[in-house]
Amino acid sequence: MEENKFDIIIIGGGPAGLTSGIYLSRAKVKALILNEGISGGQMSLTHEVANYPGIESISGYMLSRNMQKQAETFGCVVKSNIKVTGYDLTGKVKKITVNDKDVYEAKAVIIATGGKSREIGAVGEKEFAGRGVSYCATCDGDFFQDKEIIVVGGGNSALEEAVSLTQYASKVTVVHQFDHFQAYKHAIEVATNHPKIDFILESTVTGFYGEQSLEKVTIKNLKTGEETEKKIDGVFIFIGYVPQTQPFENIIDLNDRGEIIANGNLETSVAGVFVAGDCRAKRWRQITTAVSDGTIAALNAIEYIQD
Repeated sequence: MEENKFDIIIIGGGPAGLTSGIYLSRAKVKALILNEGISGGQMSLTHEVANYPGIESISGYMLSRNMQKQAETFGCVVKSNIKVTGYDLTGKVKKITVNDKDVYEAKAVIIATGGKSREIGAVGEKEFAGRGVSYCATCDGDFFQDKEIIVVGGGNSALEEAVSLTQYASKVTVVHQFDHFQAYKHAIEVATNHPKIDFILESTVTGFYGEQSLEKVTIKNLKTGEETEKKIDGVFIFIGYVPQTQPFENIIDLNDRGEIIANGNLETSVAGVFVAGDCRAKRWRQITTAVSDGTIAALNAIEYIQD
């Protein structure tokens, strides 16, 4: 079916995928974005984006909407909340199956599947997800009005979201496994000087407990081995990401962390398959670096299909 044939298909609708969609459709390339979640990916969950060039401050959700609208205005087709159930990427014509029935074809593919929030792996974490355990301050912060919460992590996301959660919570306790933070100086200063934020360092949450919803956690001091209980209403976890690359394990070369390996043109080990964003092997992961990847992948993909 002609409506299922495209020049380039993008897998993933985060900032990398959406940027690729903007560049491709602006260049009059017939492009399709297949996105298993909501547009924006992890970006859409960010309470405030204040370091995007040219924009003083915007929510991640609104930035995601703006990017999608721009891509669609240029003619890019965006299909969200679908399930990709099959990949055939090694042939000259790439084929992707959606929901076990619809097959889409393209001359090239850009993988921009991003990552998902990393779990602690503690007892009760999965059971209380959505019932006191959260990975998204923007989504769930309002549920903890005037309540005490814990934020797990010590990077930029953890400290910035801890500060944003103070607009709801009566008290925020940051639990971090090291005695120092892996964050920018500004983020550290704002968090450590905030009157609503306390810190438990060199420690980790080892268990989540309660009845219908989360009521308490156990926290282990990694230096002494001592474990204590703490009554708490909610826990927000920000300890990094896991690349969403499992479907490509036997198709494309990955590194030992599961990230897709690519050259400077963002070409993978399979001809006609490019990668962009947080799912690829690289050091820095920011919205701006994802946007850069999306641009580079799109321009090289255009050159590939023209050749």
